[in-house]
Amino acid sequence: MTNESPRVDSEVGPLRAVLLHRPGNELTRLTPRNNDKLLFDSIPWVGRAQEEHDAFAEVLRGRGVEVLLLAEVLREALADPRAHAAGVHAAVDDRRLGEDLGDALRSHLSGVDAATLTEVLMAGLTFEELPAAEGASLVRKIHHPHDFAVDPLPNLLFTRDSSVWIADRVAISSLAMPARRRETALLDLVYAYHPRFSHASRAYGAHSAPVEGGDVLLLAPGVLAVGIGERTTAAGAESLARSLFADDIAHTVLAVPIAQARATMHLDTVCTMVAPDAVVMYPLARDELVAFTLRPDGDGSLRVDGPQPFLHAAAEAMGIEKLRVIDTGLDPVTAEREQWDDGNNTLALAPGVVVGYERNVETNARLADAGIEVLAIAGSELGSGRGGPRCMSCPVVRDPIG
Repeated sequence: MTNESPRVDSEVGPLRAVLLHRPGNELTRLTPRNNDKLLFDSIPWVGRAQEEHDAFAEVLRGRGVEVLLLAEVLREALADPRAHAAGVHAAVDDRRLGEDLGDALRSHLSGVDAATLTEVLMAGLTFEELPAAEGASLVRKIHHPHDFAVDPLPNLLFTRDSSVWIADRVAISSLAMPARRRETALLDLVYAYHPRFSHASRAYGAHSAPVEGGDVLLLAPGVLAVGIGERTTAAGAESLARSLFADDIAHTVLAVPIAQARATMHLDTVCTMVAPDAVVMYPLARDELVAFTLRPDGDGSLRVDGPQPFLHAAAEAMGIEKLRVIDTGLDPVTAEREQWDDGNNTLALAPGVVVGYERNVETNARLADAGIEVLAIAGSELGSGRGGPRCMSCPVVRDPIG
């Protein structure tokens, strides 16, 4: 592991280090009874999902990207006794288990090693798997053995959402959906206790108004777009903007309302950057997206202008004449299909080089026609949680755009 200091100023600067999560036992916890609650559209074939993810990671490594795996860095962080104690605290919910059972589980987890605690934090624990305890417990008796005493976190796969690096600071997301809220506790542990991140400052806290990383696009140094929809609230976008302005790591934040729907849960499901002056974009969003422009007013408060068309506001904030737009699909049906299959959710490895799902044939062809190199990966199982290559990656180090 290199010691290059974390810093990300754009979406497309050459990628040097990235945080991924290889699918694990948390996905084996998905059943037809719980997959909707846990935000998956189907039950993934876990072995194939792992193969697809391994291939994704190898594409990145093949382009010189250092791949950090969440399970490994979490385990390394939990070697610190302070992190281990915080991890036990994050795992046990007395409101669900009651005080006695909660105490018994805390006592048990306090004695396990870092690898075991990592597995519990990610894959959860059923009542059947709880350690035996003296005395009767109504909570234990009334729950089915396969009910979760500690919920699994199958959405850990999407590392983009739970944290995002903005300049040299990390924003720990405040996740909106109940199935995902405990993810931020794991990222908090990693960024607080792992030696790689020991000097990292925070740009935003997990206990603030909801903001998710999939809604945050770093359009240019100092310029961000933040989607407001199903996952990120207007209060969250405003709070993030105020924090970035106070830290002097951004001068403009574009707040972009998006449809509150499963197909468009984050801004990066309808628009991602593929070059310093180009985006791939869902055609319907091209004409419909607007932006409110937030800037500091010089007196510690905000100035809010707009709304105006997103593409115009973005170009103006970025100081360029216009943003090139590569539409998803050639016709409305193809566009809608490929948007659902994360055709717009590309990960840039460098200006003009992106990773995309191979299934989005039309979108990838249009990108290639526009001079964008597409590294296509399989995603038949990875996509069952509705997320593409950008969703599955948290850039930690990017070089400046030359």
